[in-house]
Amino acid sequence: MALSESIEYDKIEVLEYAVQVRKATVIKKDGKELTRSFHRYVLHPGSDISTEPAEVSAICSAVWTQEVKDAWTAYQASLSQT
Repeated sequence: MALSESIEYDKIEVLEYAVQVRKATVIKKDGKELTRSFHRYVLHPGSDISTEPAEVSAICSAVWTQEVKDAWTAYQASLSQT
């Protein structure tokens, strides 16, 4: 009876100003999946992505162009003025 736990980043979605990530924790017994639980989180331009998995970092780096970063900054500024 061998139990194992693994982490999978099974869904990475690009939103207007953000990247949403779904992380799955999978528990297996003798290679057969017993449970799967999920945790979602959102990353915005300027977030520290140095500890993110390679596939998440690559997507963030690709989609967070200077134009997107400027739009995110302008959006945040507009929220603080209301």
